[in-house]
Amino acid sequence: MTGGSRCMLGVLVLLCLFLLVPTEAVGGAKSRPKPQRRPPKKPQVTPIDSTPPSQNIDIQQMTGKWYLLNTASKCSYLMKHGSKVEPTVMTLTGPSDQTLSVSTKTRHNHQCWEILQQYHLTSTPGKLTLKGARPELNTDIVIGETDYTSYAVLFYQKHGKITVKLYSRSVDDLSETMLTKFEQLAEKHGMGLAYLFPFPNYSHCGDVDQHHKINCVPTC
Repeated sequence: MTGGSRCMLGVLVLLCLFLLVPTEAVGGAKSRPKPQRRPPKKPQVTPIDSTPPSQNIDIQQMTGKWYLLNTASKCSYLMKHGSKVEPTVMTLTGPSDQTLSVSTKTRHNHQCWEILQQYHLTSTPGKLTLKGARPELNTDIVIGETDYTSYAVLFYQKHGKITVKLYSRSVDDLSETMLTKFEQLAEKHGMGLAYLFPFPNYSHCGDVDQHHKINCVPTC
């Protein structure tokens, strides 16, 4: 699935809100304590910042059909239902007007569904953005590794949480070397074998009727 998939859209991140309660003066103090200046905030470094895209990415060569083979994620949905994942295929078309059109097909309750999205190109080749209803709901995407003809590793980040996905141009299993490399990339982001979820490489959805298409353009 893409950075707008059911799992990525279902991730809930709890935000801690700190309530600063001023203390009252004790013993009839006539003056309030002088407020201390807060130290400057350090620039926030997110996991995807340490994941540079593959050099000289040719986005045109990324277009076409990609079959999802494996996902590394701490998504709560996958943690509960990872053994029941369905075959998933993503098709990229474009680019046009600095966007890639994305079609993702998968099954839910034995019914094929198609999700339509747009990935926005950025000034950095290989970095994309799936826009949410608000900027803080955006999903950052990095094309980590690819040879365009057989495999691609994509990183998706939303709310500081990262998911790594391994795609293949065909339904055939990739080489053991490539699978090992994917596991190593996932391990760098703290996701060992317990967080790897292989997807079926058979019985992918074909055409989907209009009643089972979800249009997330411009956003969902």
